[in-house]
Amino acid sequence: RLAAAVGATVLYPGRNVLIVDFGTAVTIDLVTADATFRGGCISPGMKTRFRALHDYTAKLPLCAATESEELAGLTTRQAIELGVMNGIAFEIEGYAARMRSQIDDLCVIFTGGDANFFVKRIKNTIFANYNLVFCGLNRILEYNASEEHLN
Repeated sequence: RLAAAVGATVLYPGRNVLIVDFGTAVTIDLVTADATFRGGCISPGMKTRFRALHDYTAKLPLCAATESEELAGLTTRQAIELGVMNGIAFEIEGYAARMRSQIDDLCVIFTGGDANFFVKRIKNTIFANYNLVFCGLNRILEYNASEEHLN
């Protein structure tokens, strides 16, 4: 989370940035225009949600991502796929809307392995940057290798 926050300050300096990282967990973190990490939240990622429904119920099938943007499925499989995909999309839309109402000029960045499943699904203006964490890690490395941190 911190590496993504550092990457956001490098790539979007002077901006309020909401970082949504779609991986094993979905993390949502805020970095303000003054480069301050304000924290965020963590919830289960897409594959974790599919796996939980399969592993912790007696008969539900293990499902995977769908491109469908329908709101309801007729079969159990469709209902699980749409439930997980729409649940994550609605969660992110809700956070982004609430943050936008409180923070001016909020830039929303999607990153992580599953981000591509949600870029088209979520209708707000967002940017996708799949290398955000790597950018942040590189900046941390540069900082530690320099004398910048000694001051």
